[in-house]
Parts: sequence; structure tokens; C-alpha cells
Amino acid sequence: MKELRIRLLAGVFVVAGVLSWAGARLWNSIGTLPSVPLAAPIVLALIAVVLLATALSLRSRLKAQRERLPDAKGVDPMMAARAVVFGHASALVAALVSGMYGGTGVFLLESLDIPARRDQAIYAGFSVLAGIGVIAAAIFLERVCKLPEDDEHDGTGTAPSV
Repeated sequence: MKELRIRLLAGVFVVAGVLSWAGARLWNSIGTLPSVPLAAPIVLALIAVVLLATALSLRSRLKAQRERLPDAKGVDPMMAARAVVFGHASALVAALVSGMYGGTGVFLLESLDIPARRDQAIYAGFSVLAGIGVIAAAIFLERVCKLPEDDEHDGTGTAPSV
């Protein structure tokens, strides 16, 4: 599996943000804009906490295993791989969702004098921050589970020539 690329996540965020901003302008011109749910930043923050807790747990277990502590609990490679896949998927979805709420929030900045719109802009802003937290936790989890480089091989499957 390839590492998470910040450029890809930023690209997804920007494209989703621009499309969401344009969609919000269009939707507002023909009717009422759908609201940003209060649960959005809460759910994203919970996902970030789960990813961070998983990363910290795996990091401590891997450290104990490396130091060969007598009561060290090993890490199942499949469990670590599943955690990385969960983090990877969560980061991509968080970039998309954060971009959508970011674009909507930028559109809502035009009408902060209306209390309901101001509240929606605040929810959108917190959603973007929570999405960034998910991305940061996912990248940390990926770094924790990354295998150390093999010094005897150059990545081609053959030993380096001397």
C-alpha cells in the first residue's frame, strides 16, 4: 500500500471545497441552503480520537516488542495492516468532507449577520478543523505502522553490489 500523500489530500480538499462553494451558491439562489449538522465536527473528532488511540496503542506495543520486554504483547501484522487501511480511508474521506464543509463555510462567510448562518459557518469551521485532526491522526498511525527499511536490499529484491 502506498503512503498517504499530502498533495493528494490537499487536492481532494480544494476540489471538494470549490465544488461545494459553487453548489452552495447555486442551491442558495434557487432555495434554502441545507444546514451543516452539529454532529459533523463531533463525528470527525471521534474518528480522530479512535485513530490516535490506535496509533498510540500500537506504538507502545511495538516499542515493548522491540525492547523485548518479558510481558510485551505482540502486534498482529494483519491487525496493523487493517488499522493502516482504516486510517488511509479515513484520511481520504476526511479530506473530502472537510473540503465540502470548508466550501460551504466560505460561502456562509458572506452572511455572518444572520444568526443561523453564523452558527452554520461555525459548525463548518469546526468540521474542517476536526477533518484536519483525522488526517493528522491517520498520517501518525501510518508512520507508527511503517516497517523499517531493509538495509540489505535496495528495493529491487537484490543485494547491493560492493
